[in-house]
Amino acid sequence: MSTPAISGVLVGRYDYAMDPKKRFTIPSGWRAVMGNPEYVYVMPDRKERCLNLIPRAEMEARLEKLREKALFDPALNAALQTIGANSEQLTLDSQGRIRVCDKLLQFANLTTTVAMVGSVRMVKLWDPKALAPEDKVEQSALDAALESAGF
Repeated sequence: MSTPAISGVLVGRYDYAMDPKKRFTIPSGWRAVMGNPEYVYVMPDRKERCLNLIPRAEMEARLEKLREKALFDPALNAALQTIGANSEQLTLDSQGRIRVCDKLLQFANLTTTVAMVGSVRMVKLWDPKALAPEDKVEQSALDAALESAGF
């Protein structure tokens, strides 16, 4: 079975209230960009107190590169075990909702609302209080980001 490619970029910001079961909806436009996946991956960010929602196609492209490495490499296997223990593969329900485990919600301080920020290849899940107000453009931050990315 081939992996659907990402057919666009993940941009914009959406703030959603979590329902009583702590689920939230991935916007339909983003689901379309991701190829309407059955599931996505979520893991903590390496440097910031947020979560990374990684589309199936993006994750599977990275896993392909790992398959080229030795199967019984102890250092690699230890690293992959740590990644696996701190990540989730989440199935989207019929309404496009996911339920992130409590451990990861606590890591990112997600209690009632999640700010979903498109990061081109993936989505960052933030506590809205940790971000600048949604109605402001931070031009200096944008300039630095464009410079860093080589735009």
